[in-house]
Amino acid sequence: MPPELDIDWKVESDRCIALLQELIRIPTVNRGEDGGCNERPAAELLAENLRAAKLEPVLLEPEKDRTSVVARLRGTGEKPPILLNAHLDVVEADAAKWRHDPFGGEIHDGYVWGRGAIDMKHMAAMSVTVMRLLAEHVGPGKLNRDIIFAGVADEEAACAKGSLFLVDQHPEKIRAEYTLGEIGAFSQHVLGRSFYPIQVAEKGVCWVRATFEGEPGHGSMPKEDNAILKLGRAITRLGKTRLPQHPTEVAGKFIDAMASELPGPQKHALKRLRTPQVAALILDYLIRDEAQRRAFGAILSNTAVPTIVRGGNKVNVIPGKASVDIDGRTLHGQTDASFIAELRAVLGEDAKVEVLRSLPPVETSERTPLFSHLANVLRAHDPLALPIPFVIPGFTDAKAYSKLGSKCYGFSPVKFDPTHEISFSAMYHGHDERIPVEGLRWGLHVLFDAVHQFCL
Repeated sequence: MPPELDIDWKVESDRCIALLQELIRIPTVNRGEDGGCNERPAAELLAENLRAAKLEPVLLEPEKDRTSVVARLRGTGEKPPILLNAHLDVVEADAAKWRHDPFGGEIHDGYVWGRGAIDMKHMAAMSVTVMRLLAEHVGPGKLNRDIIFAGVADEEAACAKGSLFLVDQHPEKIRAEYTLGEIGAFSQHVLGRSFYPIQVAEKGVCWVRATFEGEPGHGSMPKEDNAILKLGRAITRLGKTRLPQHPTEVAGKFIDAMASELPGPQKHALKRLRTPQVAALILDYLIRDEAQRRAFGAILSNTAVPTIVRGGNKVNVIPGKASVDIDGRTLHGQTDASFIAELRAVLGEDAKVEVLRSLPPVETSERTPLFSHLANVLRAHDPLALPIPFVIPGFTDAKAYSKLGSKCYGFSPVKFDPTHEISFSAMYHGHDERIPVEGLRWGLHVLFDAVHQFCL
């Protein structure tokens, strides 16, 4: 058994919650290439907390205010480092659609509300608290690994000015054998079972622009050859079409692991999701929960979602071209070319398709000492926990750290009350994002034990 440390978890989790509230009140909204972001105040706040524990954080940025913070607690060097990662930027929030101020960091009904509460300033607050506790209660030179924390910029716009910048320009500061980041170790309650998905894989990115051309003219004279109408019909087809299913090994492991813990009828239905001929029927008619239906569908197929539409600049002019930007996510084993072929089959041959940004899928084996350890820590803190390997349809900073050979797991633990009807997945980029106070207290202790015990 590891030595018992004299930590007052009520006091320390209160400090962690207060830090999260401060972070939420810093509106680090990433508006992409057009609007940019300013992560520096959040990075400076975390650096201040780390310095209070006699650590020496450094602020790094590829350009003004696109700031990441990195700190290291030195160990013996017997084993390679472990990295705790959190991104500091968030997506926009329409305050009119929220019940509470999205940048207020307020506590209501047992939850901390605000943009970034789940995605993913809670992991930044927990990780910095873990670093501080290890520095204060264990001290430097005692653990068998260095513990590194990286609070990074720009994850919401594909990582170029954050983790990818660190990997390309400062690899010595963040190189690690393992990385813990988003998304995973949140409790998911299904038919009385408490699953804790640990992310081992994520889909690739293929952002594309599809452009349609037509005959320009005066708005008073309707034309069939109208670029806007072509675009509209193509988007409608895309919205109604499920791209072909491609069973993958990593998705199969997730489905099988979950199915093995469910009652007979649900078990057999879930396993049939691996059969393309019947998967669509199961998704449409047997899986009642809409969030679960979307999640399973996204790990079985490439996906393509229209997000930005452009066309015309005068109300009385029929434009000669119109375009749509599409957020494409690709499965393991798929290529940009195969994805675009699927896309063209839906959009039509009139579409001129160009790739805007491409990032490959990432996968880490669950057969490692750390994955087994993480599963055991979850069981220790929740005897009903069922840890399972998980593939996410989105992307994370694992895209960057995997380039250095780091084994990346989504492990930012949070426990949700099964009696509350709150979807974890709906919290990501949705209205009323929030995190349970007690679930965050629980997660802090889990993350601390996971890191501390693995590095003894």
